[in-house]
Amino acid sequence: MTSFAHLKSAVALAALSVAATAATAEKWDMPMAYAATNFHSEHGVMFADKVREYTNGEIDITPHHGGSLFGGGEIKRAVQTGQAPIGERFMSAHANEDPILGWDNLPFVATSYADNNKLWEAAKGPVNERLAEHNLVTLYTCPWPGQGFYFNQEVNSSADIAGVKFRAYNTATANIAETLGMVPVQIEAAEIAQAFATGVASSMISSGSTGYDRKLWEHVSTYYKVNAWFPRNYVMVNKGIWDGLDAQTQAAVQKAADETAVSCSAKSEELANWYFEQFAENGMVVSEATPAFRAELETIGESMTADWLKAVGDDGQAILDAYKAN
Repeated sequence: MTSFAHLKSAVALAALSVAATAATAEKWDMPMAYAATNFHSEHGVMFADKVREYTNGEIDITPHHGGSLFGGGEIKRAVQTGQAPIGERFMSAHANEDPILGWDNLPFVATSYADNNKLWEAAKGPVNERLAEHNLVTLYTCPWPGQGFYFNQEVNSSADIAGVKFRAYNTATANIAETLGMVPVQIEAAEIAQAFATGVASSMISSGSTGYDRKLWEHVSTYYKVNAWFPRNYVMVNKGIWDGLDAQTQAAVQKAADETAVSCSAKSEELANWYFEQFAENGMVVSEATPAFRAELETIGESMTADWLKAVGDDGQAILDAYKAN
């Protein structure tokens, strides 16, 4: 066979190999609730790229940001039922379905990144066991920066915010609003700017990240730092689909997930103070909550933690005991 014939044969074999890979590649749509520029979303893209690389293209993930494929409140069910094989959501959004999933929304239990990491290590086992019952497998989690309050007025105590419309995003935030005398309104992240612009809400508790993404300095005057908790987003995969992967593919996907988790957590911590700087540059006042307001919040936190323990039972107590022991 001539060298040219050898070359033609090699090209043909390579083409067949590529075609076979393309034919067998699994294409996974990945719904995500936050804007493409949010660091969680950016890490979703990083994860997809790593999966594509580590599986040699056998799994091709396409992230869909900003609730464009499924709205934030629809993502978990979409993944559970296989409408989407994989997706991202913040875990405590599902605490109304299963209270243990609110482990990261216990006010003032873990008020630093280091403590939040310890709390996740304590919660990981029981939480993942419960998620398996929901037909889900957690691939990685990533914390938001600490939660603080956005208001369009100076706040010294709850007396200053009675009747204020408060954006709630889960059971915990709705409880806080009601206890402080505010009116909770369920609003997804993608709808925040419109809600504040139209007066549907005028306050919320969230990280600096969400406020920055939605340019809340256009609607509110003040951010109060309290670091009440560090909620976590998690990337979940349908358990049936996950179990159908061979061990080598699972290991490759998990490697991508583990590396993304480390990078995402580091980015969150790096950005935390930077968001506050952006608020100040855009005219917002950034300050610590007053001692009186913080004391009210801590009392609410103790009550909410007690209620969570009653709802979750032994698993909840085991999580807190393990956390305190570390």
